[in-house]
Amino acid sequence: MHAPAAKPHLSLPRILEMNLGFLGLQFSFGLQQGNMAPIYSYLGASEASLPVLQLAGPITGLLVQPLIGALSDRTYSRWGRRTPYFLFGAVLCAIGLFFMPLSSSLLMAVSMLWILDAGNNITMEPYRAYVSDRLNADQHQIGFLTQSAFTGLAQMLAFLTPSLLVLFGMNQDWVDAHNIPYTARFTFMAGAVLSFATILWSIRRVPELPLTPDERAHIAAQPKGLAPAVAEIGRAIRDMPVAMRKLALMSLFQWYAMAAYWAYVIYVIGRSVYGTDVPTSSGFHSAVLTNGEMAAFYNGVAFVAAFAMVPLARRLGAATLHALCLVVAGAGMLWLPHVTTKAMLFLPAIGIGLGWASIMGNPYVILAGSIPPERTGVYMGIFNMMIVIPMLLLAATLPFVYQPLLAGDPRNVLSLCGVLMFAAAAAVWSVRSRDAQGLPLRATP
Repeated sequence: MHAPAAKPHLSLPRILEMNLGFLGLQFSFGLQQGNMAPIYSYLGASEASLPVLQLAGPITGLLVQPLIGALSDRTYSRWGRRTPYFLFGAVLCAIGLFFMPLSSSLLMAVSMLWILDAGNNITMEPYRAYVSDRLNADQHQIGFLTQSAFTGLAQMLAFLTPSLLVLFGMNQDWVDAHNIPYTARFTFMAGAVLSFATILWSIRRVPELPLTPDERAHIAAQPKGLAPAVAEIGRAIRDMPVAMRKLALMSLFQWYAMAAYWAYVIYVIGRSVYGTDVPTSSGFHSAVLTNGEMAAFYNGVAFVAAFAMVPLARRLGAATLHALCLVVAGAGMLWLPHVTTKAMLFLPAIGIGLGWASIMGNPYVILAGSIPPERTGVYMGIFNMMIVIPMLLLAATLPFVYQPLLAGDPRNVLSLCGVLMFAAAAAVWSVRSRDAQGLPLRATP
């Protein structure tokens, strides 16, 4: 293919509009992080089984995102290359969010999570590729770090909404016949509206660019259907750029830690701050709300930090900055299990927020600079495999070591998370030297 033509330079307000759909998408993810483990507990699940019950996210991510990425790279329709996937995924996401808090059994809750995660994953990868498609390379940092900022803002709102409902008079112990609080019901249903409306706004206000004649010819020359898409995934893995291979080890440590943190932090707060491990107790309800407030705070930190990271990433290099942020996040995770008062929880949360801001932005800056433009969709999908495989490993390993090696104590899980974040920082450091010198990252092995 010929070198891609320059794209229109977008102003910051336009970049914000194009990423507004990420607000709704990440509001949905925030609801999952803050509520799925408690919902499963309300319906009778054990702590050790939580990673297995949350397999919907990693499995759908593993299967759906690379496939959707390969298909969207080869899609040419009147609505655009990525837009059809945005819309279909948004509908599924809204259905899953609306019916989740109405679950009457573990089976129904797990089923709704599969629908919700399928919708999220169908939308997520094309959204990443859309930013890379729409912006020139010199705007990739602001584009992806804006997504990181919206991630922080959306998840802050998702985590904080139940506490706001309680502040405005709703009883935190008001539950339905299946022990699910009504605060969760109202928040999930609001998320269903928000996720669909913001994605629709983005694609209407900042539509995809028309494909160039070269791009249309390239798509027309590609074989269509699932089998060629699967074959393309295999070829892309074989041809994976060096920088992307190095990010795989970082992702293994980083995302195992984050998935374990989200699954068990509420149980840590319940034991350390409220002295309870009983899911139906008022103390546990308080732990859920406190985690929401703490998570809202660290996502607020992430929202602000994402914009501050734009000049820092240019000066230090995205890989160096990411390694530093992972170290700070790891320190926060090691500290948090030893906190016994609610107010003190917000100090380690600062480090976690800085790490989360970097996780949602800087690796994608590194990735976007290392992959060929015509394979953006498939490589964004493959990169997501590097996110979900650690989550699958969590489900495959933690239930077996939770009691014998971690003493059945979620506080030991968070200590493990801190150590793994340090390991992730060491892994991404190997990408640093080329990144900091401004050398090309598309070199082959």
